[in-house]
Amino acid sequence: MADTSEDSQICRLVVERNLVTRDELQEATERQQQAMADGRERPIGEVIVDLGFLTRTQLNRIQGDSEDSGGRPAQQIPGYQLQKKIGAGAMAVVYKAKQLSLDRIVAVKVLPKRLSKNEEFVERFYREGKAAAALNHNNIVQAIDVGEAGGFHYFVMEYVEGNTVYDELTGSKVYNEAEAIAIIKQVAEALLHAHKRGIIHRDVKPKNIMLTKDHVAKLADMGLARATSDVEAAMAEAGRAYGTPYYISPEQIRGEVNIDRRADIYSLGATAYHMLTGRVPFEGPTPSAVMHKHLKEPLTPPDHLNTQVTAGLAACVEKMMAKNRDERYPSCKEVLYDLDLLANGEPPHYAEQALGQEVFATLAQGEAQALEREEAVASRSNGPPLAVTVVLGLLLALSLLGNIILGAVKAH
Repeated sequence: MADTSEDSQICRLVVERNLVTRDELQEATERQQQAMADGRERPIGEVIVDLGFLTRTQLNRIQGDSEDSGGRPAQQIPGYQLQKKIGAGAMAVVYKAKQLSLDRIVAVKVLPKRLSKNEEFVERFYREGKAAAALNHNNIVQAIDVGEAGGFHYFVMEYVEGNTVYDELTGSKVYNEAEAIAIIKQVAEALLHAHKRGIIHRDVKPKNIMLTKDHVAKLADMGLARATSDVEAAMAEAGRAYGTPYYISPEQIRGEVNIDRRADIYSLGATAYHMLTGRVPFEGPTPSAVMHKHLKEPLTPPDHLNTQVTAGLAACVEKMMAKNRDERYPSCKEVLYDLDLLANGEPPHYAEQALGQEVFATLAQGEAQALEREEAVASRSNGPPLAVTVVLGLLLALSLLGNIILGAVKAH
């Protein structure tokens, strides 16, 4: 979902400063909504720049102003030197920085002062840091430090040089089967590690999968992560949908209290679907329309959209995205087992039953059609039916044999 908080601030500032007319802003908003309907998330600022209504320099200046009404965080967050902004979301701004003590590059996520007054945002911010700190895995962005300085709450993490799966998808990339399996396997490994430690990510999506230059996948952004044992937080969030509409599980949409690892498996399946087809699983004019389809509309199998996808991988993705979570993989362990089989050119094990039923149905239908074609060809033939031909042949043979015997008798 687009970062609506930052988008709304950008819209307000460009109009207040007479940089963009209201008609131009309306055109940009319509273009952004069309991009969302096509499965492409685009910040409103980027759309305005693409339309030529704003320069890149103007957008960067406005984004800096919109980060916080109290100004930019102090460059001297103890032990770190901020270098440049590298990202922004609804809740925080991320900077590339140097950790002075170890002379290394890190990423620093900063909570703007305007949100620091909100206890819920501050609590969620530190909850993200604690969740990330509880995990130590090569496929998860590593947490380094959390703290507060000059009224700014910050969270320091591993800096990943590269891009995201989302970046590649917005560049019109459609992953081949080997590429997709390699990345999804790494994310499944990361989730398995988190789930074993009682943490559910709740926002698995292409934008949260970072890729190093060596194409090592790293799961990022634990902003919505929650411990399965945190009953108090679960009850407080009951009835509210947390997640990103294009990849959110049905039970998250319903705001169920008991969200478990299968919600992450659904979102991972939706991410795999997007990677393999170039399209999100469900599209709609609004986030609510998209979420309604997650709940009610049947999924178009990915191999129907991309015929290069094998039936085995398609069955795997469909099992991950079953609307009834009891029909999904029970854990990422089983997901990884099937992905390993597929990577070796073998059929999946856990998705085998659904795949087998589909294959057998297809074969049965094909055999029936072949039989119908044979009967049709026989009926159009000018010759007599096969049974009649055999009888006539036998009678002719008997007649010839009789003539031979009769001729022999006369000769004697």
